[in-house]
Amino acid sequence: MMGFAKRHADPLIPLIGCVLLIGFGALFFPKFLTATYLLQQVQIAAFLGVIATGAMVVILLGQIDLSIPWTLGGAAIISTAMAASGHTALEVLAIPAGLGFGLLVGVINGVGVAVFRIPAMVWTLSVNAMLLGLAVINTGGFNPKGEASGLMIAVATKTTLGIPNAALLWLAYGAGVLWLFRRTTFGRALFAIGNSEKASFLSGVNTTRVIFAAFALAGFSSALGGLLLAGYANQAYQSMGDPYLLPAIAAVVIGGTSILGGRGSYAGTVAGTLFVTLLTSVLSVFQIDPAWRQILFGAIIVAMLLTQRRRIM
Repeated sequence: MMGFAKRHADPLIPLIGCVLLIGFGALFFPKFLTATYLLQQVQIAAFLGVIATGAMVVILLGQIDLSIPWTLGGAAIISTAMAASGHTALEVLAIPAGLGFGLLVGVINGVGVAVFRIPAMVWTLSVNAMLLGLAVINTGGFNPKGEASGLMIAVATKTTLGIPNAALLWLAYGAGVLWLFRRTTFGRALFAIGNSEKASFLSGVNTTRVIFAAFALAGFSSALGGLLLAGYANQAYQSMGDPYLLPAIAAVVIGGTSILGGRGSYAGTVAGTLFVTLLTSVLSVFQIDPAWRQILFGAIIVAMLLTQRRRIM
């Protein structure tokens, strides 16, 4: 099954796209070819890469998680508020609390999709709306108070042997998820359910448990991305997760993962993440309006969907 997935998720195309983007940018801005710039892009890609990891797990099921923005934002708000509370116990628990929040949201999503059988798009969008409402009630519509802990800042902004710590975290996290895909029954079941949930159930797979675990992992990934972003900005802020929903999905789809589920490779998602990050950088350098960036990401997703549909037909 995994071999079949890889044939349909070749990371070579987005990697070629990365090279073309760097070359195009270098024609106008030579700094695109410097190690400093490339390492900075890898650091920024790590934030999106962690979020896209969770998005990929859910997409492999043939589902989609639209609660990414406020799972990410909620985790950041909770962690920064606790880190700046002035109480040692709360400061120590700031990061676990943020990650626990993401895991809780993932569990709620899992219950809705796996137990109540409500379409993931509807359920997760509703959960995202409720999280938005809770955040507005908590902050009064203003930017939340608080600041990132020293550990959050160190992981998000510092380097080890010249390599961004955020990239090292993404590498370790991605390696763990890749191990789940290749070496565990959960990973095999994930791909099987994406191909046919009914057939998987009839073959003895506990589909409810797998779907539940997948959404929990996605919520955890979004929260981890939120903590990294809060550490990078040294604060949480309203709607900080909104710009990451479409890019996260785009990174997964560009990497070759089928939006219908059952096919994909993590290497493709990594390549897709790098491509989206470099594309965003190029668009920013050329001062392309953020609205047009969202239109472009949406168009890319639609194009990939049409391409995948033709392959199936």
